[in-house]
Amino acid sequence: MNANKTSAAPSLKERAIEEFKIYAIMVVYLWVLLGVFTVFRRLVVSESGGASYLHYGIALVEALVIGKVILIGKMFSFSRGFEGEALIWPVLYKSVVFGLLVMLFGVLEHLIGGWIHKQGALAGLREIAAIGVVELAARALMLIVAFVPLFAFGELGRVIGKDKLVSLFLSKPESSTRAR
Repeated sequence: MNANKTSAAPSLKERAIEEFKIYAIMVVYLWVLLGVFTVFRRLVVSESGGASYLHYGIALVEALVIGKVILIGKMFSFSRGFEGEALIWPVLYKSVVFGLLVMLFGVLEHLIGGWIHKQGALAGLREIAAIGVVELAARALMLIVAFVPLFAFGELGRVIGKDKLVSLFLSKPESSTRAR
């Protein structure tokens, strides 16, 4: 054992707090993003009354679920890929992998929903088919693109350190580092 060890391994409580912070940041980001799409939908279909205020609450629930899916994916090391490469590659890799993982969980949700409501798993598949391939592809693309900034900040924090990343965004720059 090295007696001069400067930092001890984080305790379970410290790791849990750190995971919760990351989860909270993801949920807020996703909630804002999904909320913006809800506003857009509300404006587009305002004449027909197709979007209600309930959808803002649904956006929060979706953000909570998507955030949890990302944490589960990280727990099973789906996020390990291209970490030794230029930052663009792990960011794109994680965006695509987690976008597809969230879509897979969505399919499972519909299958289980059909089973729970005693309609059978095929009812869940029919519900997915009713959405249509084009809309499912658009949702997947939107989610993958939305994940790019989320994972870019995560990768940047991994490389330069989370404390430095937070400091860059939340602290005033020092006068010696300001552009002249």
